Amino acid sequence: MKGILEYSWSELLVRGSRFLAEAFPVETQEEARELLKSQKAKYADATHVVHAFVLGSTGGILGCSDDGEPSGTAGRPVLDVLKGSGLTGIMLTVTRWFGGTLLGTGGLVKAYADAAKAVLETVRSAELVEIRDFTVEARYEMHEHLVRELARFGAEVTGENFGETVTISGSVEEARSAELAALVTSVTSGRSCAKTAPQTRTGRKA
Repeated sequence: MKGILEYSWSELLVRGSRFLAEAFPVETQEEARELLKSQKAKYADATHVVHAFVLGSTGGILGCSDDGEPSGTAGRPVLDVLKGSGLTGIMLTVTRWFGGTLLGTGGLVKAYADAAKAVLETVRSAELVEIRDFTVEARYEMHEHLVRELARFGAEVTGENFGETVTISGSVEEARSAELAALVTSVTSGRSCAKTAPQTRTGRKA
């Protein structure tokens, strides 16, 4: 499956009603709940803030809400569009400002689905892969060369701590973690080794 790389938005006008659709990368249900709370506070003047999310490495964690629209006319259409997109780790909110004209059940379903489709056309996505975090402790004289080799290899360096030695933190695709360990040993002539985290996490492929 794929995950989105960044926030994106799109807007539709349907018979006077404004539909603002926004896409967010999210990882957990708690994060989704906090985001929804923030959206409702941000758009306190809106008539409805509908949402749907798909989470988990296989997209198996689902949720949606109509937020006061007739049952099944808002959250479910947005979720159905999400489910068909092949994306996970994503939450959509569709905020509606009522324009004075009732859309009817069919009109609402179409408007919310169209808003979701429109914002998904704007997102940038990447394949999801299993990621292994690692640390390497090295001597100062090896630091710059090691960082260059890690970058050339395709590992992401996420932090450096300078003490008696340099501790480099980073991450790499799980499928290449054994190669990374061999690289570190080779570059440092056996003086350093890559210590990997016991568990992997799901991340977006660079």
